[in-house]
Amino acid sequence: MNAHLPDAVTLRTALGLAIRAPSVHNIQPWQWRVGTDSLHLYADPARRLMYTDPDGRDVLVSCGAALNHCVVALAALGWRSKIRRLPNPDEPLHLAAIEVYPHAADEVDITLAAAIPRRRTDRRIFSSWPVAHGDISIMGVRAARMGVAMRHVEPSVDLRAALAQAVWQHIGDAGYLDELTRWSGRYATATGVPAFNVPDSGPHSPIPGRIFAGTAFAQPAEAPAADDHSVLLALGSAQDDDLARLRVGEATSLVLLSATGLGLASCPVTEPLEVPKARAVIRADAFEDREFPQMLLRVGWAPINAEPLPSTPRLPLDEIVVRLDGARFT
Repeated sequence: MNAHLPDAVTLRTALGLAIRAPSVHNIQPWQWRVGTDSLHLYADPARRLMYTDPDGRDVLVSCGAALNHCVVALAALGWRSKIRRLPNPDEPLHLAAIEVYPHAADEVDITLAAAIPRRRTDRRIFSSWPVAHGDISIMGVRAARMGVAMRHVEPSVDLRAALAQAVWQHIGDAGYLDELTRWSGRYATATGVPAFNVPDSGPHSPIPGRIFAGTAFAQPAEAPAADDHSVLLALGSAQDDDLARLRVGEATSLVLLSATGLGLASCPVTEPLEVPKARAVIRADAFEDREFPQMLLRVGWAPINAEPLPSTPRLPLDEIVVRLDGARFT
């Protein structure tokens, strides 16, 4: 291995953490390629959801989250990253090239990396404990360092209606429902949303959740939706292009890992942004039409005495990491 990259064991450790990033329906739409002196992230178009994600925005945000997970993991292992995003205009699927340099890890690096294997997408009703303003500020500052605006949203009547309308519009879309059925309610598979990770979507939840197929996980006992004191955070970008969406994915990773490090539970909320009318309402409500919303995050305290969430499966590393020339990475 070239001296500009860490050894293969370190790389496999970092990439093993990178693929723990959340992705829409857990499709894991990324491929990593290892060069002689750099790492490269590519989008995998074969994994795009044509009805759920018609413009490919979810793929870019998901890949951006994997990119930041990788950078965070490398930092904790003693390697600072230099990223070139969208490095080749002739290869739109080539999302990032990473060069690394030895650099001592600090406390934040280690805390964020330690949060990667502990983070879960928690779709349950959260507890009545309020989220501290200081915790929200920490997440907002870290998103801002990525060039991404974060807003704490108090859902208005119009926004709540838009969130609910997005759910019902999807329910009437046969193509979307077929896609959702194929990618959720799964058992013993490495992709898709496992049945044992998803509770029923409560009709009285403060933020309506996506209605998945084949749910097999109970909402916590004695946790009424009215007591849910989670907060809704919106991440937005000044532009609405591929680069902006990739950067918001990176910020999404950073906010989620920060929340986990603070002891908070979290859940990406992507469905409303997949429906143009709902997205327009969110843009007006959360950003006064100044930024484009790219991600919503529900953050709060996990239900008291609730059953721990299982880890969502991931594809084997050997299936999504190859050498730059296409050879097997060992």
